[in-house]
Amino acid sequence: MKSIQNRLLIMLLLFIIVPYFLSVLLIYWQTKQNVERHELENSSEQMQQASEELEQYLDDIVNLPYILYRNPDLFRVFEQGFDRSHYFNQFEIYKGMTTFYLMRSEIRQVRFYIDEGNSSFTVYNTLLSSRKRKPEFMKQASMQKLISSEKNYLIEPPHRIENYNNTSSLPQSDKTVVLTVHHKMMDTLSNEFLGIITIDIDLSKIARITDHYLQKNKETVWLSDANGQVIYASDEALIGKSVPTELQKKIDASAEGAYSSDGDIVFSRTLHEPIKEWHFTKITSSKFLFENVRKTAYTNIIVGVIVVVLGLLMIAIISYKITRPIKLLSRKVLSIEGGNMHALFDDQREDEIGSLERHIKEMMNRINRHIDREYKLELENRKNQHRALKSQINPHFLFNSLQSIAAVALFSESPKVYKLITSLSKMMRYSIRVDQKATVRSEADYVKAYLNLQEERFQTDFSYSIDLPKAILAIPVPSMILQPLVENFFKHCYDEGCEHAALRIHGETRGEYLNLVVENNGSSMTDDELTALKSKIYAPVNEGSYSLEHIGLKNIHDRLILHYDQTAGIELDTLQGQGFSVRLVIPLYLKED
Repeated sequence: MKSIQNRLLIMLLLFIIVPYFLSVLLIYWQTKQNVERHELENSSEQMQQASEELEQYLDDIVNLPYILYRNPDLFRVFEQGFDRSHYFNQFEIYKGMTTFYLMRSEIRQVRFYIDEGNSSFTVYNTLLSSRKRKPEFMKQASMQKLISSEKNYLIEPPHRIENYNNTSSLPQSDKTVVLTVHHKMMDTLSNEFLGIITIDIDLSKIARITDHYLQKNKETVWLSDANGQVIYASDEALIGKSVPTELQKKIDASAEGAYSSDGDIVFSRTLHEPIKEWHFTKITSSKFLFENVRKTAYTNIIVGVIVVVLGLLMIAIISYKITRPIKLLSRKVLSIEGGNMHALFDDQREDEIGSLERHIKEMMNRINRHIDREYKLELENRKNQHRALKSQINPHFLFNSLQSIAAVALFSESPKVYKLITSLSKMMRYSIRVDQKATVRSEADYVKAYLNLQEERFQTDFSYSIDLPKAILAIPVPSMILQPLVENFFKHCYDEGCEHAALRIHGETRGEYLNLVVENNGSSMTDDELTALKSKIYAPVNEGSYSLEHIGLKNIHDRLILHYDQTAGIELDTLQGQGFSVRLVIPLYLKED
């Protein structure tokens, strides 16, 4: 049974809790979509600006050596070699190299390699080193690659700064990670190779450009070259190493603003000259990207939980104040259903429950008065029915006289007379105790005594059979329920000329019911007559009109209902016009009162 409390809970769930949390999910989803869209637009613009700045900056770095073409004294050294230029203004040469070193603050070291004479100079911390001969310098793989390239520059991945000329001016404690740019010097007229200028720059400027558009602890940036080497990364430990495989897959698989497999947003741009095929990548963690969105959702969820708690508290109060009296009233009604016709009702309440209890109390008082009246009427009717039944066979039919006559018959050697008088005496004795308990066996013995008298009365060869299994003989039944049915056999068969009709009495148990059947193959009745007979027999016990016709059948039917319940009674059948049958149905699950 669905209680009011459960219904209130369902209403709270359907109309408050579910809509609220659905709205929270909808707001969270829409806010998340807006944040993603804003982040895509903002990051795309930032990536564009950062990419252009990186391209411009590195373009300035790789083209910086072109300034040396404007310094005739320094350029003459590259053309003629250091030995032949030894008598030129050495101060101007020193000044030109150090000035070039000081042109950018991020330049940590500059190396000047002069192909004529294989001379090498370095400038570190504005100090010019002495000349070193490097005949093997051009045999390096990077130099060979630069010479064979159509480009005038070559950029090496970041590495720890090196002491090119093994001079004391570069201390061993300097572990700066630098990006190296090699620029080859060429004679503009003859296109003759003159030398190499190597520039070591730290990554501070690159870091400022990339980190300017970076939210610390929330995003990471990667700058990698065409060979997959990390030029710069938020994690400094990865600078100069190969790009991790997982990141490379994200870079290769994602377009600008595409999602990676782990839910983070990956922005990747391919840069142009002078850093063609380089990749600038920014990864925005979804953990931080939607942090504010989640906080808002969590706040809404907490508010929802509070609403749920308050709702449950409201239900508890309503349950105690409203549903509890209803439950108590329901228990009282159930107790009435169980037979307690004097349940106590609280008629002092002034609300609807009190009004309901007062009405139920008044109704129960009327029902009790009605039951008392009906019970007395039924009891009196039952006594009258028993009196009418007893009137058919007077239980005081000279019982004492019959005993005396039986004794005289025995002394007069008349055993047949003695047998008849004995049968009649048995019937008288049984009828005297008609209100006492009876069994199927005692009812059968009474019927046998009655049949013995009828055999002598009619002096004909009528036949009868009594087939009652031993298993049912001890079952208690109301007294005087079989003999009236046997008497009807003689009344409606022999008295009406059907002298050769056969009588059969048999019984059995079907499920929880005992069935006793009295049937004959004599006179029958039409369907209309059977319907009329049933209407009289099955009429309510307390119905005002009462007919003496068929009083025996009706008495038996009403007595069975009074002793047991509505499932008990008699069933009539014409045996398809070949006789008449009366079946007594007695419940076994109820004790006979």
